[in-house]
Amino acid sequence: MRSMTRPVLAVALTTVAFAVTTAIPPAAICQPKAAAPVVRFTPPPTATPVAEVDLAGAVAAGVGAAGGRITLGLSVLDLTTGRLAGNGGDRPFFSASISKMIVAVDVLSREVSAADRDRVWRALSASDDTAMNALWSLHDGNGAIGRVARLAGLTGTSAPKDPAEWGETTVTSDDAVRLQAYIQSSPARDFIHAALAAAPDTAADGFDQDFGLNGPGLDAFGKQAWMFYRPNAVYLHSAGVLSGRYAIALLSIQRGRSAAGAKEQVNAIAGAVAAALG
Repeated sequence: MRSMTRPVLAVALTTVAFAVTTAIPPAAICQPKAAAPVVRFTPPPTATPVAEVDLAGAVAAGVGAAGGRITLGLSVLDLTTGRLAGNGGDRPFFSASISKMIVAVDVLSREVSAADRDRVWRALSASDDTAMNALWSLHDGNGAIGRVARLAGLTGTSAPKDPAEWGETTVTSDDAVRLQAYIQSSPARDFIHAALAAAPDTAADGFDQDFGLNGPGLDAFGKQAWMFYRPNAVYLHSAGVLSGRYAIALLSIQRGRSAAGAKEQVNAIAGAVAAALG
């Protein structure tokens, strides 16, 4: 893939949605393709009843922690009960490195070489673009987006219009948590979770990725994503699992804010959601 820094970047689900006051500009939206058939995920049986958690309240807390100049997609899925709440959960965003998780699921669905497993590990942990470029080329990454979307029931996910630009894959926060639910029952789950949990603070390209679900004080792991578009748009995403129970996806476009300032916003949102979930 060409550099993603632009000349300066069913589950049986009960969905709760909130209004979002910031609209994504038309130029920043990739329109999703036709919806894929939904594959239902049934949460594993539990020996004792599971206490209901106010997912809508957690999402509301996250939205409340967000400042201005942000376009937000925020979704929380309880992997135990299958309940989902979201704000802007069906809003399309460019994926940036969130697409690495989709390609990882596709590649690891079959026997691959040790070299390719290493590439998947590096793409997920250090967010290594060189490793992702190789996987995208060697394993039909453009086709992988559609294959995984159909398998996991990702209704708002589609391949990039430019097949070379994997960071311009279209995703939604609802789909990002559905992907985590799909991974829960995948044979590759342990490998993917271990790679995400092993993410170093500094990514392969030198960007500090210790924000969002990977921020300090959270019992979580996730895939971080960043991309910059002229003149002043910062795409900053975090998607993963909190406390082994909640799949969370926080997708954002922030304007007129530095990378450090954008991270502070994402940290505030993730922290508020985590605190509300207990």
